[in-house]
Amino acid sequence: MATESPSVRSTVRQFFSLERDVLVLSLAMFAFSLGFQMTGRYLSEYLVVLGASPFVVGLYGSFGNIISAVYPYAGGVFSDRVGSRHALTLFGLLSTLGFLFWLVAPLVGPIDLGTVVLDPWLWIFVGLVLAQAWKSFGLGATFAIVKQSVPDDRLARGFASTETFRRSAFLIGPVLAAGLLFLVGGGNESDILPGFLYVLGVAVAFGVVATAVQHVSYEADADSFGKTFDGVSQIRSDLAELPDVLRPLLVADTLVRFANGMVYGFFILVITQLWELDATVFGLYLNPAVLFGVLLGVEMVVALVSMAPAAIAAERVGLKPVVAVGFAVYAVFPALLIFAPADPLVVTVLFAFSGLRFAGLPSHKALIVGPAERDAGGRVTGAYYLLRNAIVIPSAALGGYLYDSDWTVELPVGPLETLTAGPELAFSVATVVGIVGVAYFLVFGEEFAAYA
Repeated sequence: MATESPSVRSTVRQFFSLERDVLVLSLAMFAFSLGFQMTGRYLSEYLVVLGASPFVVGLYGSFGNIISAVYPYAGGVFSDRVGSRHALTLFGLLSTLGFLFWLVAPLVGPIDLGTVVLDPWLWIFVGLVLAQAWKSFGLGATFAIVKQSVPDDRLARGFASTETFRRSAFLIGPVLAAGLLFLVGGGNESDILPGFLYVLGVAVAFGVVATAVQHVSYEADADSFGKTFDGVSQIRSDLAELPDVLRPLLVADTLVRFANGMVYGFFILVITQLWELDATVFGLYLNPAVLFGVLLGVEMVVALVSMAPAAIAAERVGLKPVVAVGFAVYAVFPALLIFAPADPLVVTVLFAFSGLRFAGLPSHKALIVGPAERDAGGRVTGAYYLLRNAIVIPSAALGGYLYDSDWTVELPVGPLETLTAGPELAFSVATVVGIVGVAYFLVFGEEFAAYA
């Protein structure tokens, strides 16, 4: 068993042999991930339909980055105080309520307060505060469990098994959303709104069921995560005590994620608004929103197929080359997409290529937690992600500013006489930042000792 590769079949077999509490938590994670993946990648388009500008879409992305940076620590402190079972139930209810806010936003309409008008898209921001609640629990705990359960020379495989299960929701969610959008508003209808309301309704249902199941079935008697917390001083200590080997990885990872954050929320707008790209497949017309869901499905199929071989390759050639390949795909995809011809087949190939960025994710996680002491994996992971996510916060707002701008700058030298803001500049700058991150990692990144 120790040498078995993390195939889908072996992953399923391992999954159903888990302890009851871990099994329940895994099922809840799958259900909420399904809800997020059905809705999250479409929210940029949803915001625009509700009246938001592309710059507001960028602000929304940065607002999400703030939550991603703050919630893991805050959620851990809260669960320490009230217990895991009650915390999970509350987080599940809040996330479900967040989906519900997204659902009712267009039904509420603008609210005139006299001096200010509250546009419907504001409720998407409120919904995000709630919807992200469940994800605040367990990031560091998940890393720590793998760290404590898997030998150091098999960390990449261990993470590949867990990622394969989690990422299956990333595949099913967008495809399910595309199916609902096709059934409700497919035809020749380009408006995302009617079908997306059904998508949000299904996400609410997933949240209700997952919350109920975990509350009834989860028994936290053996839970030992985070029994003590010393406040801000502990955060400072954890950041200061990050292993030296992680620092080059953290710098490179932050640059790559900053680049991706600049444009991540605009991929759908390129397909649905900039290009209005549609396709007819086997006689079925796919409007731009439906096609985008299919593209995400193609991307995730490649991700799921490539993660296990990449994890095995990491054991032979080392973690660093595999992580570098994933970073490189992150970096070059924005420029490849924005300058590609608006052809469905070409774009499908590009999204398939984009799926390769996930191939390096298990090795990336192994690099993060590998140098940690055996019982400190959760703290190291939390500190790493807190710092990375905090720095990445303004990325989406910067990307939105460039994407939504039309200013022009005269250049004194270079092949271009002028530099014009807009989608092309936003995606190009993102690619340059990402390439800098890849180069930094190749020069300064270090191998985890178990693979050296």
